[in-house]
Amino acid sequence: MEAKVRRIKLGTQGLEASAEGLGCMSMSAFYGPPKPEPEMINLIHHAINSGVTFLDTSDVYGPHTNEILLGKLATKFGACFVDGKMEIGGVPAYVRAACEASLKRLRLDCIDLYHQHRVDTKVPIEITVGELKKSVEEGNIKYIGLSEASGSTIRRAHAVHPT
Repeated sequence: MEAKVRRIKLGTQGLEASAEGLGCMSMSAFYGPPKPEPEMINLIHHAINSGVTFLDTSDVYGPHTNEILLGKLATKFGACFVDGKMEIGGVPAYVRAACEASLKRLRLDCIDLYHQHRVDTKVPIEITVGELKKSVEEGNIKYIGLSEASGSTIRRAHAVHPT
């Protein structure tokens, strides 16, 4: 019998996740060649069977192949590659397009936790979170998260929509 991973509450909006997560970036990018898909699917199944409910993926991993892999069985946005160079994206059009593309690749109607991979310092966080709030209201995502954000940025985002 496998040990179960304990669960914790994230924020005050009711979201609960495993205290430990599975980072999926190395499955399809960045640390050498992509790993064999059957092995990665077995790893994901093992994590889920052990109680892991937080799978960390992103539209930039692969790019896109990581979400496609998980779609065969949660996600972040905000970093994209343009002409081989990573750019941070927080404008509403990118936020909406990234969310819709993630839903399609993951084969989901709704993403439980969708968080910005990196805050776009050229776009006020209120604008980015305003677009995410629309996706919550439309039922495309349940909860919003921010990665690599300062406390003041999180407070400003929370004033628009609880993250």
